Amino acid sequence: MSKVWIGLFRGVNVGGRKMAMKHLIAALEAAGLQDVRTYIQSGNFLFRSALSEKDLERLIDGVVEKTFGYHSNLHLLTLSHLETVLKDNPYRDREHTGKAQHVFFFKAPPSHVDRELMDSLKADSEAYEITDELMYLYAPDGIGRSKLVEKIAKAIKADMTARNLNTVETLRDMAAELSA
Repeated sequence: MSKVWIGLFRGVNVGGRKMAMKHLIAALEAAGLQDVRTYIQSGNFLFRSALSEKDLERLIDGVVEKTFGYHSNLHLLTLSHLETVLKDNPYRDREHTGKAQHVFFFKAPPSHVDRELMDSLKADSEAYEITDELMYLYAPDGIGRSKLVEKIAKAIKADMTARNLNTVETLRDMAAELSA
């Protein structure tokens, strides 16, 4: 039985790590994934497969290495996981949504979280919540100016990738459509 998966690559189409989405779709479909779709150029994709998460990670990393010449930093999610992320968002009722809210997905629980550093860096308008799986960030003034976001890798030791709330909601909607 095939299942719908959402893939999030970290660090593509920045810093010389190019990944043309049309080439990604062709390569993943040639490798046996079904109904591959992408969303914007920042490494968001959806597909169907009956393979396990570990098998998919190995397969997709091999495809990326062969097609684009580098190893991928991939986070795989399910539709039910994204639905839970959105339902549990502590900032979902705030005035500013969309690009003012971000979800940082952790591949595994962080090995270290320096909350003291985070609290010293965050602006008065910012707020965050951290679990073993992710961090919710509310940044109504944008993340471009956020000192917290600028130093996040110093404060949180984890393999992570972030998406704004608009992207998370769109990926959830696309996954729901694909699973219907």
